[in-house]
Amino acid sequence: MAAKAIRQTAGYLEAIKHLPEGGSLIVPNVSWQEYERLLDQLGDSNAVRVSYYRGRLEVMSPSQYHEMYKELLVRLADAMATRSDADMESRGSTTFRKGTFPGGAEPDTCFYVQNAHRIIGKREIDLRRDPPPDVVVEIDISSISTDKRDFYAHIGVPEIWRYGDTRLQILHLTEQGYAEAAHSLAFPALTAERLTQVLEQSKTDGQSAALRQFRKWLRKQLPSNS
Repeated sequence: MAAKAIRQTAGYLEAIKHLPEGGSLIVPNVSWQEYERLLDQLGDSNAVRVSYYRGRLEVMSPSQYHEMYKELLVRLADAMATRSDADMESRGSTTFRKGTFPGGAEPDTCFYVQNAHRIIGKREIDLRRDPPPDVVVEIDISSISTDKRDFYAHIGVPEIWRYGDTRLQILHLTEQGYAEAAHSLAFPALTAERLTQVLEQSKTDGQSAALRQFRKWLRKQLPSNS
């Protein structure tokens, strides 16, 4: 069994080497051992996003556009946290796994707000004792993260920001799964409509101009008390 897992992992690695920018590799009926071995072989410096849930392996190679929107959303969240005097801890595309549960995922990026104080200074997040991210960001321009969403629900991620090229959705975790919402839980003054407007503006005016406009909007929404 170990020899078979090694051969199959080698095949996955070879396929990943040839993934085009923005492309995905989806493999059904993958064992937990194969998934863990693949993560070990890829190492911490890999550029792909790997998810695994109920035996389904998905590997995605982010495009430049994909990374551009992800980075802008982090900058917007940071501006919001600074203006509202809230703590925010970013954890990027950390691999999240929960004990022996056969599943794992790497968000495009994520951050802690409500639970930032619980993970400050921690070099590794262990979901057996640490909370999941308060916000997970998924850029779904070239891939659909439905299985990842199921995994996020399993580990209790309360909020997902999903951008699908023309519209950003804010999703809140409910008893029935994720449901679309107008406002963010982490930043109540922030709406999906406002985030969509900023992302769309960045396509024509550039990221810096869009961010400056967002900060002007923030000053109106959250006036300084000083």
